[in-house]
Amino acid sequence: MATARKRQISLTDTKYYHCISRCVRRAFLCGEDKFTGKSYEHRRDWVEEKLLMLGSVFCIDVCAYAVMSNHTHIVLYVDDKKAKRLSDEAIVIRWHKLFKGNWISQKFIEDEPLSESEQLILDELVDEYRERLADISWFMRVLNEDIARRANKEDNCTGRFWEGRFKSQALLDEAALAACLAYIDLNPIRANIAATPETSEYTSIKKRIDHAKLGKQPKNLLRFAGSPRKHMPKGLPFELKSYIELVELTGQCIRVDKRGYIFESQPILTRLNIEPENWIKLTTQFSRVFHGAVGRERTITAYYETLQKRRRTNLTNCERLLA
Repeated sequence: MATARKRQISLTDTKYYHCISRCVRRAFLCGEDKFTGKSYEHRRDWVEEKLLMLGSVFCIDVCAYAVMSNHTHIVLYVDDKKAKRLSDEAIVIRWHKLFKGNWISQKFIEDEPLSESEQLILDELVDEYRERLADISWFMRVLNEDIARRANKEDNCTGRFWEGRFKSQALLDEAALAACLAYIDLNPIRANIAATPETSEYTSIKKRIDHAKLGKQPKNLLRFAGSPRKHMPKGLPFELKSYIELVELTGQCIRVDKRGYIFESQPILTRLNIEPENWIKLTTQFSRVFHGAVGRERTITAYYETLQKRRRTNLTNCERLLA
C-alpha cells in the first residue's frame, strides 16, 4: 500500500527531495515515437519552462533536473523559512500567478477595504496558500497537471498521462545529495542520447555549465554555495567547479566508448568519504538500489524516528554504498 506523501516528508530532517514522474502511455512524454515516427521533442521545452517558472513562484528551489523521453527527474529544496517570512500580500501575489484565487483575494490585491468577516476569510486563505507554496505535492501537481493537459490536447485524447503518483525520496545528508544530483545530471549520458554533460539538453548540468562559462550561476536554479562552514548561506553545500569536474569524470567512466578514471583525491568524494567504486554505482543505479529515503545510518535513523516508523528501508544499501 502506498505511503501518504505527508508521511514521507520531514523538513526537520532534510529539505532536499528527489522526485520522479513517469508517463503511462506508449507514446512518449518527449522524444520520438518509433511506432508512428512522430516527434514529441518540443514537450521537453514545456517541462523545462514550467519547472523553472514554478521554482520562481513556489518557496521551493530546483536543484537539479533531467527531462527524459518518458519520465522526469527533479531534486527540490523546500524553503519553508522563506514561506513563513513572506508577507500576506507577497503570498497572494505568488498564488495568483498560478490560480485566480477568489473574490476576496482579488479584492485584497486591488487594495479594496475588507470587512471584519472578509478579513477572517482572507487570513485563512493566506495560511492555506502559504502552506501550499512550500508543499512538494502541490509543486508537482501544478507541474504535471499543466503538462498533462497540454499533451492530452495535442494528442486529442483524455485520461491519465502520468502515473497516479510521483515518486519521492528524502535525501538526508550531503553524500546522498551529491550522488542523486550527479545521477540526475548524467541521465542522458547513461541513456546514450548525449555524449557529454555540456551537450545534455534539458538538464540542470548543461544550464549550469552554460552560465559557468560566463562566470555566473543560473538564477532559476539553487546556487552552489561552497563547502559547509559556520555561517553557511543558502545553497548546495559544494563547490560548483568541483561538482562539474566530478560529473565530467563520472560521465567518462560510465560511457562505454570512453575510458575514464575518478581520482581518489577528487574534492567532493574525499570530503564525503565515498569510495570511487561505490560512486559509479550510485550515479548509475541510484533509483534502482534506493527505494526510499537515502542517507547514512544516523540520518536514516533520525528521519524514521521523526516519522514514527520502525522499518528503516534502504539501510543496508546506504551502509554499503555511502560508507
